[in-house]
This record gives sequence, C-alpha cells and structure tokens, in this order.
Amino acid sequence: MSLLHQIQESVVQEGSDLGSVLLKLRLLAARLGSEILEEWVKHESEGYPNGAELPDYRIICVSYRGTFSGPFGSAIKNAQIPPYLIEKYAGDSWTNYEVRESISAVDELVKSSADGGSLGIDASNLILLLQGKVYERYACNDVSGEISRVSLSEIQQSVRSRILELTLEIERSIPAAAHITFGAPASEQANSEKVQQISQQIIYGNVATAVAGGHGSSIAVTIEERNKSSLVEYLKAAGIPEVDAEEFAQIVESEEPESKEEPLGQGARYWMASNLKKAVEGTWNVGVSVATTVLTEAALKFYGLK
Repeated sequence: MSLLHQIQESVVQEGSDLGSVLLKLRLLAARLGSEILEEWVKHESEGYPNGAELPDYRIICVSYRGTFSGPFGSAIKNAQIPPYLIEKYAGDSWTNYEVRESISAVDELVKSSADGGSLGIDASNLILLLQGKVYERYACNDVSGEISRVSLSEIQQSVRSRILELTLEIERSIPAAAHITFGAPASEQANSEKVQQISQQIIYGNVATAVAGGHGSSIAVTIEERNKSSLVEYLKAAGIPEVDAEEFAQIVESEEPESKEEPLGQGARYWMASNLKKAVEGTWNVGVSVATTVLTEAALKFYGLK
C-alpha cells in the first residue's frame, strides 16, 4: 500500500493516533517537496512557536466569569462577563485564545476533561484591566477563564479533516503521488509547485496570498484592495486559467458584496455555479473544494473585508 493510502486509511479510523499519522504525512511532504506541508506537520507535532502563523481552527473562544465586591458587604459571584467588555478593555486576544500546544498536548487536554467539563486559563491579569469597568462601584476580586472541551475536540477534528482533504486533493491533482512508498524516493520529480498551492489553501484556508514555487523557492502574489490586476494574478497563481480569472475578476469588480459572510454578489455566485464543473473535469489546476475557497477568499480580500 502506498504511503498516501496508508495515511488516508489511518486518519479515517476512529481513535487512531494523530501523532503517527502526522509522521507519515511529514515523510510524504518531504517526498513531494512541499515546505508548507512539512512546516504545518512539524508545528502540529511539536507545537507552534511564538510568531508562527496559526491556522484559524487553532484560535478558539474563551468565556469569563468574575467575582465582584461592592458597598455594604454586597457581592456578585460567578457572574458571566460579556465578551464585549473583555475586548473593549483588554483586547480581543483574551477572547480569541491561541492554542499553540502540539496535537498530542491537545489530545491530553481533551482526555483530562473527559467528564464534559471545561479547562481553565490564567486570567489573573484581567483583574486589573477590568477594575471598575464591569459593575459600577464594584471591585473586581477574581476572574476565571474557561475553554470548552468541545473547542479542543474541534481542533482534533480539524486536523483530521485537513489531512484527509489534503491527501485526496493531492491524489486527484498529482496521480503519481499515490505511488510513493516507504522505499527510496522515486526518481520522478513530483509537482512540488502544485503541492505547495494545495497545502497553502487547505491548511490555512482564508489566505490573502497565493504561494507558488518549487522546493526552496516561493513567489507571493498578494491581492490589493479594489485592484483587479492583483486579483487576476492571485487566481492564476492558485491554478485558475487566465481567461476564467479575468472573467471572474470583471464580475467581482462590477458588483458589491452582500456582507462579510457572503462576499459574492449574485453574478459572481452564478458564475461559480456555472464554472466549478471545470475543476471537476480537470480543466483547472485546482480541485472543487479548494477552488471554492480560493474564489471566496479572493473576493473578501478584493473588497477589503479581510
């Protein structure tokens, strides 16, 4: 069985160890020449150092409760503190917690809270930041932050989902990858540029930059707000032919987004519905799921919504 198929088989098995799956994926990434994939696997296995970019699925919500004392011995205990106040006086980094621990550490945290409870974080610094800000004339005596077990379980599921989607997309786009085994590296050079694009788009999803280039090199194509040319270049780098990229960019330029949640206008949505079949047929050098993400995120960046 090929290395890629072993990874697929393991990742869909309930209760399989993500650590061993990631080791196999790291070997596959090295054989395919994808630095982006190798780096992601390394960070998931060993943890994300400070300064390393975190995928969206590793930023989770934290809820806070506090104890307050007021005049004449009055007190408010275990009161929910609205996230709005936390963000206003302490910043959104407190409500959007960055989970930088390795996937193995996340697994242990989930096991330690198997009774369905939550996990606490150190929120002592919030006491000073919220002093007199939550309840008028009440002193803040204690603040506790909690992360739900569900949020941590979702990190595990997101990693599994991305591994499966990555391997399926690589198998579809680069059939030769399905023949890589544990033996010596194949003499045939894999399409490392294509693997780079697939890895960037599936792992980080909402990207503002398309990364292209072979092993050891990269070309960043950034979308500038309301700049049609940069939008076209981004789509071309992501694997969409120039003619289609120009057509989509023209439609996006002529419309306005309905909302941040739905950045595509009616014309762009109709165009996507009509053209995504090209990804299915292999006319585009990008799969359907990746193409949908690329087009949506490109529109968000073009309109300045992200």
